Amino acid sequence: QVQLVESGGGLVQAGGSLRLSCAASGRTINNYNMGWFRQAPGKEREFVAASNWNSISTDYAASVKGRFTISRDDAKNTVYLQMNSLKREDTAVYYCAADSFRYRSRVAASTYNYDYWGQGTQVTVSS
Repeated sequence: QVQLVESGGGLVQAGGSLRLSCAASGRTINNYNMGWFRQAPGKEREFVAASNWNSISTDYAASVKGRFTISRDDAKNTVYLQMNSLKREDTAVYYCAADSFRYRSRVAASTYNYDYWGQGTQVTVSS
């Protein structure tokens, strides 16, 4: 079992930056693909970014490409989401997720590919 805990959310003005962290425990995530998703009120959970297990392959939603960066620190068993140039429409609860199929080369944007989820962290962007 893998437990994921997100942190780093908060209130920020439009144009600002935040870095979200996702700390894993219970098992190493070094060989898992990891993803970030978000869910705004009244909307479905949507894909934000993903990294394969060795960071060679990454993918981003079109709405965040060029502004967000996913990275991982295997020594800390942690995944990050650096968010720059934030917009009001980025307001949502952000979740990290782990795909427990080890050493999968390609990342996935569907929630169905991820087995473990954190509890989420709120990001609010004000104008």
